[in-house]
Amino acid sequence: MTEPAPPDATPSPSPLAPPPVASPAGYAVLGLFVVALAFGIWGVWTSMDAPDGDPRTELATRQSRIDSLEQQVATLTRSDQISREANRDLQGTLAERDEEISALRADVAFYERFVGATAQRRGLAVHELKMTPQTDQAWHYTATLTQNLNRGAVSSGRLTLSVEGTQDGKLQKLDWAALRQQPDAAGVEYSFKYFQQVEGEIVLPPGFQPLRISVRLAPAGGAPVEQTLPWGDAIVRAGAG
Repeated sequence: MTEPAPPDATPSPSPLAPPPVASPAGYAVLGLFVVALAFGIWGVWTSMDAPDGDPRTELATRQSRIDSLEQQVATLTRSDQISREANRDLQGTLAERDEEISALRADVAFYERFVGATAQRRGLAVHELKMTPQTDQAWHYTATLTQNLNRGAVSSGRLTLSVEGTQDGKLQKLDWAALRQQPDAAGVEYSFKYFQQVEGEIVLPPGFQPLRISVRLAPAGGAPVEQTLPWGDAIVRAGAG
């Protein structure tokens, strides 16, 4: 009797197992990963697309700062210029005031000779003589005459000049007629109580070198008065008052 064949020991293939099903936590992790990846890609893109600063904005900012600084420099420079000009004007004004004060003091001293409490009584005199050049030969003279010996009394007479000098190496004296270029020239009249300025013109010959000048006062009553001084002391220098 035939024995039944033993069963085959090779296992038969089992049916396919279904794929594992992901849990909710897995989906959450996966979602976070995708979001993080997308955010990273966006960040890289924006950092590459937009530079740290807009060159046009930076240029405008720098240019505005330059304009502001240049304006400040211009304002300071102008202020410094105005200050310098004001300082020069002030120095000029101070110099003018000093000259005016000196002139006023000289005037006060001059008038004190006549009305001051300690004024000395003096007779007819030439207080000052000034010679101002007009041309090479022509000169303008200004003689200041004074007297306070007889207060209130009028002193009158005539003034004449004479000049000593050299011409062609020889000493020569020019009298009033020669200086006036008139043979019978009369002296200049004066009449005053305390002081008076007498002015006029004289002419020197070409080539004449003056050395001294004399002023002669011939009063209507009394002895003549004559005063002589070096020519250089009488000349009014350029720029002098």
